[in-house]
Amino acid sequence: MSTAKKEYKRITIKTLIDMKSKGEKISMLTAYDYTMAKILDNAGVDIILVGDSASNVMAGHETTLPITLNEMIYHASSVVRAIDRCLVVVDLPFGTYQSDPKEALRSAIRIMKESGGHAVKLEGGKEVKDSIKRILNAGIPVMGHLGLTPQSIYKFGTYTVRAKEEEEAEQLKRDALMLEKTGCFAIVLEKVPAKLAEEVAKSVQIPIIGIGAGSGVDGQVLVTHDMLGMTHEFNPRFLRRYLDMYHEMTNAFENYINDVKSGDFPNEKEQY
Repeated sequence: MSTAKKEYKRITIKTLIDMKSKGEKISMLTAYDYTMAKILDNAGVDIILVGDSASNVMAGHETTLPITLNEMIYHASSVVRAIDRCLVVVDLPFGTYQSDPKEALRSAIRIMKESGGHAVKLEGGKEVKDSIKRILNAGIPVMGHLGLTPQSIYKFGTYTVRAKEEEEAEQLKRDALMLEKTGCFAIVLEKVPAKLAEEVAKSVQIPIIGIGAGSGVDGQVLVTHDMLGMTHEFNPRFLRRYLDMYHEMTNAFENYINDVKSGDFPNEKEQY
């Protein structure tokens, strides 16, 4: 059992702020279904992100753009039913918040009412400030997301490291301060230089959760299917694989198929 699980019976936004102030790192992983969420919650993870990465991992799309609000609510509902302890953050999918603050609020309300999630996450800085304010004014907690923002992949044209140049780095720092001032309770920083990420983390009072952003931030997030090795085509520098589930599962499936074909399964003890 983890130390965090012993200390915190239920993770709240206040818990995360306290963890940052104490220098305790925050753990965050993705889940899209009941079974995985149950395992993660029991293991003691602090935050489950119901990410729009479900578009890639669960549906096989090339980008995160195709997933719909209804689909995100479905995944989030499955996750929420599994958890007792961790905070559940749900991504607002592409097209549900970018251009119209009223639409952003409607989308966030649907997620909170229909899934039972605890907070929403959206990508961007100053360009989505009005949407964030509208959501926060309704009492819905918001997590920001800066750096590489996958929903803008066609704008950037690449998944390369962001904010390497001074101008973009300065804008990212301004956006982080703006997100904190506006009322976001945390920010994900994706694929930015470690030195910059650490600087941002020290400049704000809210937690900075990194993915490909070095160790100087307040916590880390990975896609669970990647860190378990269930996916094997995706190999960025920041990804540490804790298991090789792709080959373990393939081996198990092959053994099952062979046992069925040979008549070994089921044996006498495995039937009524």
